[in-house]
Amino acid sequence: MPEPVRWSDSIDDLDWEELAALYRAAPLGNKSPSMLRTAFSNSMYRCLAYEQGRLVGAGRALADGVDCAYICDVAVLPAHQGTGLGKEIVARLVERSRGHRKIILYAVPGKEPFYRRFGFARMKTAMAIFQDQADAVRRGYLDET
Repeated sequence: MPEPVRWSDSIDDLDWEELAALYRAAPLGNKSPSMLRTAFSNSMYRCLAYEQGRLVGAGRALADGVDCAYICDVAVLPAHQGTGLGKEIVARLVERSRGHRKIILYAVPGKEPFYRRFGFARMKTAMAIFQDQADAVRRGYLDET
């Protein structure tokens, strides 16, 4: 019988190289270990999933403690996708974010139905500035303007 998933919100012993590899494999892009250290250190909520001592899933939420929480960077190793692990990461981050006036989520295009089951709805007023606007249009994150 497989070992149960161990959950953590601590980054004290997090292997940043392993986290960067998880994001590449998920695939959620090439995020350097130092970039991830900064992002996770500045996030109010974190959710890390380990199986047999190996990082298999992660996510985080930026939050101000009262008005707005923003769930982002939810990643699961391909071998663990479809097992409910991503669902559990999102559920834990939503639960920790409760009490904020709004919880916002940034999703990979095409994944919206997955997030609707948590109560997320498409925003009509969301806008963004990307470092590479053309790439964001190509990848489906922005409408062409």
